[in-house]
Amino acid sequence: MSAPIVSLRGVSKHYGDGPTRVDAVRDLDLDIHAGTVAGLLGPSGSGKSTVLNLIGAIVDPSKGQISLDGEMVFDGGWLRPDLRRLRLEKIGFIFQFHNLIPFLNVAENIQVVLDLAGWPRPKAQRRVAELLDYLQVADRAHAMPAQLSGGQAQRVAIARALANNPRIILADEPTAALDSERAGRVMDLLRQVAVEQGAAVIVVTHDDKVMARFDVRHALADGRLVGA
Repeated sequence: MSAPIVSLRGVSKHYGDGPTRVDAVRDLDLDIHAGTVAGLLGPSGSGKSTVLNLIGAIVDPSKGQISLDGEMVFDGGWLRPDLRRLRLEKIGFIFQFHNLIPFLNVAENIQVVLDLAGWPRPKAQRRVAELLDYLQVADRAHAMPAQLSGGQAQRVAIARALANNPRIILADEPTAALDSERAGRVMDLLRQVAVEQGAAVIVVTHDDKVMARFDVRHALADGRLVGA
């Protein structure tokens, strides 16, 4: 088996010290491979979102090692001086409520990621058109976010997450606001991305509608991996 795209070894995260200390994640070992759609499950407060934020370089681990796409990025401290650049290069984020920029149209919402990454404008525009076609929303390129259905908005959010060709997709409750049919379509798209682009997709969810669609499920309780 090839090396995992996401690898955590002995990763912990605590907040505070002494009697007020909270251990959000404890000595976590986790591997996610290319082409895999993995579910991260557990009750509220189990550490799911913290794990997603640790992988996404949004939260600093208290200890441990994190490797992303074959690169050790954290080993007692971040090994990259620019975490924003790390996220732009390796990670795509999808959220429950899309977080589309309301004053930019669909194409511009995707292109802004490529502008931040320093892509030349002609190349960025070709990439945007390719993604809109891939996710079947090309006819909505000039629509504003308020003019989109829930399913269309989520497709645009996925397109934005894929803009910089990331090997890692982190999705936080991406189907919670969707009905069963639309939730299934979103999960089908995430699987398509995982397989066709060799990406590792990690989904935090409470959504019973999509549980059967994961390749692997990892359950957390009190910040520890307990299996699923």
